[in-house]
Amino acid sequence: MDISSYHGVMVFAEQRNGHIQKVTFELLGAGRAIADKLAEPLFAVLLGHQLTTQHSADLIAHGADQVIVVDHPYLADYRTEPYTKALAQIIDQVKPCIGLVGATTLGRDLAPRASARVKTGLTADCTALEMEDGSRNLLMTRPAFGGNIMATIICPEHRPQMATVRPGVMRKLARDEARQGEVTTFDVAFHEEDLSVEILETVIEQATLKNIEEASVLVSGGRGMGNAENFDQLRKLATSLGGMVAASRGAVEAGWVPQDRQVGQTGKTVRPDLYLACGISGMIQHVAGMEESGYIVAVNKKADAPIFEHADLGIVTDVNRLVPALAEELRKRSGE
Repeated sequence: MDISSYHGVMVFAEQRNGHIQKVTFELLGAGRAIADKLAEPLFAVLLGHQLTTQHSADLIAHGADQVIVVDHPYLADYRTEPYTKALAQIIDQVKPCIGLVGATTLGRDLAPRASARVKTGLTADCTALEMEDGSRNLLMTRPAFGGNIMATIICPEHRPQMATVRPGVMRKLARDEARQGEVTTFDVAFHEEDLSVEILETVIEQATLKNIEEASVLVSGGRGMGNAENFDQLRKLATSLGGMVAASRGAVEAGWVPQDRQVGQTGKTVRPDLYLACGISGMIQHVAGMEESGYIVAVNKKADAPIFEHADLGIVTDVNRLVPALAEELRKRSGE
C-alpha cells in the first residue's frame, strides 16, 4: 500500500432521526487538533436521507473543513450494508490518513466492516489519540486486559488509520459560526441486494433516567460504601444536589449498582461540574474515567488513598457517617 497518497482526517458524523449525535462533535474536536498538527484538512462524512443544509453547517461550525454528504432513501435508517458501502467508497476515493468513528452501538457495527472493506486495521474503544513525534502514525490508546493496562496501538503500514472512540473522552470545540467550509455530495450506486435487512418497525424506548455522561453532578460510590443498602444514602444525596448516582467497577462487580452507572476505563468517561467520590480508592482505571471533572470532592477514611491526589477537596472520614449528615443538611437548607 502506498500510504503517501493518504491525507487528511475523516470523521464519521453519526446522526439518528435527523439529529447529529454528541460524539460526532467530540470527534471533530479531536480531529481538528490532529488535522492542524498534520496541516491537512478535516472531513466529515454525513450519511442519511432528507438531510438539511443545517446539518452540514453544524459540522463546519464545530471544526470540519469539508462535509461529504450521501443522501439516499436506503440510508434513512441505519442498516449495515448500505452504510458500509457508502463509507467504504468515500474512503477509497478521498483517501484520508485517519478515520474516526464513535464507539456507539452504531459505530461498533459500522467501523469494523468498513475497515475490513478498505483493507486496513481498526483500534476499538479508544480513550486517547495523539500523533507520534517524527512520524505520521496515530497513537491510539485503549484499555486492555479488562482495563488493567492501557495499550497504545499504531497502524504504520496501512491507511487509513481507523479508530472508534469512546463517547465523552474528547472535548468538542466551541461553535464558531464564522467558520467557512465546503459541502459536497457523493453518489453511491445502491442496488436492491444492498437491502438485505428489512426494517418492519422501530420501537424507541423512553429512558426514565438520563445517561451519567450527561449529568452535571455525580455522586459516585465504591467498595468503601460497604453494601448495596448504603447506596440509598448516595441516592438521597444525589437527589438533593440535582445529580445522579455513579459507581466504581468494584461496586458494580459487587452487584450494588447497574453496570450502566460504572465510571472508568471499562465503564464510562464523565465530565460533570461536580464529582463526589465516596469510598472510592482512586485506582488509575477509575480515575481515567473522571479526572476531567470540573470539581472533584473525595471522601475516604484512608488518608493515603490515591483518590486524594486527584481531588480538589479531600475529606478523611467514614463516608457512611458523612453522607447521611450532608444529605440531611442539604434537605434542611432546601426547606429554608
